[in-house]
Amino acid sequence: MTTLEGPPVNLQRFTMRDFADLARRALRDSGYSMKAAARALNYDPAYLSRVLNGKQKPSENLASALDSLVGAGGALAGIVLNDDEAARVAKSAANPSRLDAGTVDALAGVLAAYRRLDDTARPKSVIPATVTQMKEVIRILRAARGPHRDRLAEVASEWTQFAGWLHAQTRNDSEAVTLLNGAVELADEIGNGTLAAQALNFKGYLARQQGRPQGTARWFAAAANTPGAHPAQRIGDYLQAAGGLAEMKEVDLALRMVEDAEKLMDDAAALPPPETAYWLTPNFNRLNMGICVLSLGRYSEAADHLRTGLAGLPDDLADAPWTWEHKDALRRAAAAA
Repeated sequence: MTTLEGPPVNLQRFTMRDFADLARRALRDSGYSMKAAARALNYDPAYLSRVLNGKQKPSENLASALDSLVGAGGALAGIVLNDDEAARVAKSAANPSRLDAGTVDALAGVLAAYRRLDDTARPKSVIPATVTQMKEVIRILRAARGPHRDRLAEVASEWTQFAGWLHAQTRNDSEAVTLLNGAVELADEIGNGTLAAQALNFKGYLARQQGRPQGTARWFAAAANTPGAHPAQRIGDYLQAAGGLAEMKEVDLALRMVEDAEKLMDDAAALPPPETAYWLTPNFNRLNMGICVLSLGRYSEAADHLRTGLAGLPDDLADAPWTWEHKDALRRAAAAA
């Protein structure tokens, strides 16, 4: 990975600035000018202007009001550290050897908010803040000691894979691969198979966007066979690896992988999805099955899986940028059926 040395970053300042940037973008995308937003929210335009220009921290009420106005589902408000969280993070950033549980909780909470933003915002708008804060988390991790270090390493690995995922979506391919490789290394350092498998999954996604079926099959198969991977992860990975094999005309191998996925469905249904891959519900894997059988030329079946999977997404995921691939696949399947 890229060397991430340097002085500590004031994460509170960055979350305030990044909240301003993201809120401005979200208002613009929702059709609101600053004055129109102030009227809709019944807030002083001057105060709102200071917040949206990164000059003043938003109150919790304003952050929540803006979040509701743009339909971010709590994700926009969630990136702002409260005073207690900011104090904890600042203390740990200044002295990582005294890392405490509250700091890890605060950083994990900010990351969770960014991940949820990926379901409503365009990936390009989320990348700068994600990468800035990822670098600071890794800087803290390098000097961290004590019982909370491994959990911070989990947060760092997830943050790094999320940054890689954002770059993959925007087709910054080289940066995506570098970050995803780094995420695997961090996950392996602490023996977290769930995180390692998810980073490998994103490498498979990138290979599919590049039109490289061999890479698609390789990385999804590697993810499926990673020790410690969750059954729901393995189902999706087997199906997507099968799709890559089908594109290579390796139909028998593809069908065997579909069988491997089907054998795991009862195990996956009995467990909640992993926290780091909260979207991996049985319904979501209908989308993966749709992508797979589309590659096998079973168009009516593919359209059924894709239509059902898209219709079953929660409202806050229905228009996420990552769904565009599945919607395009549905159009192609329906046209060929």
